Amino acid sequence: MTSRQRPTTPDSASAAGSSAAHGPSARDTARLALVVGALGVVFGDIGTSPIYTLQTVFNPADPHPVPVSTENVFGVVSLVFWSVMIIVTVTYVLLAMRIDNDGEGGIMALITLLRRWSAHQGRRAAFMLAGLGIFGAALFFGDSMITPAISVLSAVEGIKVVEPPLGSLVVPITAVIIVALFMVQRRGTAAVGRMFGPVMILWFVTIGACGVAGIVRYPAILEALSPAYAVGFLAGHFGIAFFALATVALAVTGAEALYADMGHFGRRAITRAWLILVFPACVLSYLGQGALILQDSAHISSPFFLLVPSWGRLPAVLLATAATVIASQAVITGAYSVASQAAQLGYLPRLRVLHTSESRIGQIYVPWINWLLMISVLTLVFAFRSSAALAFAYGMAVTGTITITTLLFFYVARWRWHAPLWLIGLGASVLLAVDLLFVAANLTKLAHGAWLPLLIGLTAFTVMTTWQRGREVVTAERRRREGSLSEFIARLRADGSLTQRVPGTAVFLNRGKETAPLAMRANVEHNHVRHEHVLIMSIRTEPVPRVPADERIVVDDLGYADDGIIHVTVRFGYMETPDVPAALRMLDPAGTEGQLQLDQASYFLSKIELRSGDKPTMATWRKKLFIATSYLTADAAEHFGLPRDRTVIMGSHVEV
Repeated sequence: MTSRQRPTTPDSASAAGSSAAHGPSARDTARLALVVGALGVVFGDIGTSPIYTLQTVFNPADPHPVPVSTENVFGVVSLVFWSVMIIVTVTYVLLAMRIDNDGEGGIMALITLLRRWSAHQGRRAAFMLAGLGIFGAALFFGDSMITPAISVLSAVEGIKVVEPPLGSLVVPITAVIIVALFMVQRRGTAAVGRMFGPVMILWFVTIGACGVAGIVRYPAILEALSPAYAVGFLAGHFGIAFFALATVALAVTGAEALYADMGHFGRRAITRAWLILVFPACVLSYLGQGALILQDSAHISSPFFLLVPSWGRLPAVLLATAATVIASQAVITGAYSVASQAAQLGYLPRLRVLHTSESRIGQIYVPWINWLLMISVLTLVFAFRSSAALAFAYGMAVTGTITITTLLFFYVARWRWHAPLWLIGLGASVLLAVDLLFVAANLTKLAHGAWLPLLIGLTAFTVMTTWQRGREVVTAERRRREGSLSEFIARLRADGSLTQRVPGTAVFLNRGKETAPLAMRANVEHNHVRHEHVLIMSIRTEPVPRVPADERIVVDDLGYADDGIIHVTVRFGYMETPDVPAALRMLDPAGTEGQLQLDQASYFLSKIELRSGDKPTMATWRKKLFIATSYLTADAAEHFGLPRDRTVIMGSHVEV
């Protein structure tokens, strides 16, 4: 085999040199853009935790306040540092984010891997852990509702530090900001990240600089970085330290969002942003606040804003407000990812999902989830009216999700990486011990608000598991009624008296080519007619932005080349609007067993009408919940671009 080398001319040489020069630069620019975008979307939640964490720990109104003393401040700051180090840096950034499902991260990605493995191995433990994972995902929805409320409230409350008389405006201003935030979500994650990225860079530089200023005034606070202070505080003052863990957990809020948002920006961009900028800035802020409290305990009311010089507090409030809006973005986009993956796994109905990027499949917008979150967040703002009141509820959702994620990660890592059992056991024991300690501490806040995320989680868990069970019942009944497609066609050929052929083309949408469409079976069995040309169509969405025209359609004659019945698979990219009529016009007449009349073709959809019956499939209340949830399913005719005047919907009743 020989190769032909193109002669090098002066022009081509300069072009090659230019390409070599600009290639790495272009890649570096793209990487930098991803990092900036990640800063603007992913890190807002965990990056704004310094606003309220230490303030809440030492809050005298807390049911279990931590007295201000040198030993306690050093212990709390050390606990905060090592909690962030162990839970965020080790568990999520260094470990969990190395496991993904086709680029997607988060607890739903782990559940997908568990289900995929258990389908081959038949492990009961995997099914049980998948159920636990669904509860973790449900808790994350609670986190997605509480985070925007507490984050924006905590920032706007800075107004009371600058101008106390304006305190009555905190709730109305927060509500306006939250409405505006959810209104811009339709623009997409990439656009939001480009807007928010520079703001978050300024935010982390600012809080880091203010932290350094505090450390300079009390350099001894740097000793709190030693784990001896955290261990000593827990061992020597366990009665105080244990309850303090419930609020120390606020420092790791947003950890699950890092993982859930991995599909939006990728592991490398998130890891670089965390290690280079976010983590150091947050640590400096906590150290600076600790130094300020040690200098004057009167500063515990708002150590974050009081760390800022008096001339810069109003700009700091404005910057904090912008940062907390971005904090909300992290969990909102995470909720989109979790909901989309849950729908794909069959735990939620088919939701309308809009892809907002041609370069990354994970960047999506889910309208129904967006508006549900907005209403829920506004309800929490008007019900609790302060960040302190919400803080007691916040940690439960976060620590519960983190613990379940850690458990699922080690189980998946065992079979995916074939890691030694002793190594998995050692790592899981250490990290789960830390997580469970935080969960236990937050359980002490049940009467003070921790019941809220548990209630939200249980509600979401009930909806998801009910939909999954109901879907299994309906799918089994539908398969029974549809029957084998190959047997159905063979019967039509064997007995021509079953139907009368009528002119025209009929298109039946179906999930695959194993079973006969219910609408087609109804046409034959009740109307005793079939069209001259019948297309049974299946739609596939591929993990690429766009599918080339020559790869769009695959035709199968289903074993007979003369009966006028064919199966057509139409492939779309995730960025494409699935326009079925336009795709059909690309069919080659040579492979369709005759000339199709597509301009007058009739489209048939099989619609299942659900009814609550006497079958012992589920409890009556779950049947009603399943039927109510089914109304959220996106309209198929609109989704696939079918002409309304030529679309026939044939219904069938199924009892659940």
